[in-house]
Amino acid sequence: MLPLCPIYRVRMANILFGNKARALFRGQRETLDAEHTTLLESNRGAVWIHAASVGEFEQARPLIEKLKAENGKRRVVVTFFSPSGYEARKNYPCADAVLYLPFATRRKAKRFLETLQPSMAIFVKYEFWPAYLRELKKRDIPTYSISAIFRPTQRFFHWYGKGSLSLLHCFTHIFVQDEASRRLLAEHGVHDCSVAGDTRFDRVNEVLAATRERPDERLLPVAQFVENAQHVVVAGSTWPEDEELLMKWCNEVAMLPNDTKLILVPHEINKDHLHDIFQRFKGRFVKYSDINCMPSNLSRVNILQRANVMVIDTIGLLSSIYQFGHVAYIGGGFGEGIHNTLEAAVYGMPVVFGPNYHHFREAQGLIDAGAARSIKDYPELEAAFATALERHEEIGRRAAEYVTSELGATAKIYKELF
Repeated sequence: MLPLCPIYRVRMANILFGNKARALFRGQRETLDAEHTTLLESNRGAVWIHAASVGEFEQARPLIEKLKAENGKRRVVVTFFSPSGYEARKNYPCADAVLYLPFATRRKAKRFLETLQPSMAIFVKYEFWPAYLRELKKRDIPTYSISAIFRPTQRFFHWYGKGSLSLLHCFTHIFVQDEASRRLLAEHGVHDCSVAGDTRFDRVNEVLAATRERPDERLLPVAQFVENAQHVVVAGSTWPEDEELLMKWCNEVAMLPNDTKLILVPHEINKDHLHDIFQRFKGRFVKYSDINCMPSNLSRVNILQRANVMVIDTIGLLSSIYQFGHVAYIGGGFGEGIHNTLEAAVYGMPVVFGPNYHHFREAQGLIDAGAARSIKDYPELEAAFATALERHEEIGRRAAEYVTSELGATAKIYKELF
């Protein structure tokens, strides 16, 4: 994978030099061991889809599920680079195999492709692995990039990036998110490209439909917590910098009227981080896992209605929890970049996030639609929340309309590929 932007350089460093390194190296070795080689051989001719981590996988997911729905016999093999992506989706039922991608040396790329012999390869967004792309081109295997987005600052488009630019000619076709990306590629001689949009819009719309059709029983405590509340803020994938501002808001503003509540979903839910959160809140808070384990519903309801803050210390619930809010705060904007804004916007909610959002087309789209606001300090956060809570129906409607206007990327790509 090429170091295309600061967000992905930070992600790479965190993986290679952080606590995930051991799982990464072990998983990549195992992909080509005897057991997994047999698994690859049993899936020869599969559609191979590679995603860096969970976010990129969510962009591929609508395409995978449409393929399985219309042709259940077609095999699909999914690979990840990130341990967090692999661990979160290793049991994904629509994939015939989920594996780590072996490190992209020529020898390993050749061995992986000789073993799997995919009928097609699909890379998501920023994934450009030189050894694999060149070997796929050599073997004349149709190779695609989906939900890709390009900017003039990327190395492809600088004098020192000629070798990187040549990699883009290894793709049979590149499906980009916007017209600006298509024009940029065309200016540099890459013409096998078309605008299809971003499949994440289709994915969050599917989650919305599923949430409305099949209520999740795990969310009952959340529903009881917000019952009768006039104002509810859902803060998703937050980091300490985000939580510092949110705690100040709760302690100075939200705790005064008992009709305002905060649902906090931290990005990291390790013991030390949760302890730090609980130590600093002055209001009445509850922890989701504690409430969820209470046998008496009457006791649970009594505690929940008296609390001002609920901390979600369980993974996998965030995209459905947004349905309970009036305003969403998206974390990450004071670090490497904001998390998924569309998961909240699809529910028709005003969206607020930190200053580092410029690498995210959908965040700028929400701002342009009058549905989102970026903040850089506490006074801006307080002002943004005040406006968003007062006008949440009007601003939220703009958010939902923006998401609806961007639907359809999955159908466009599927039609071309299959």
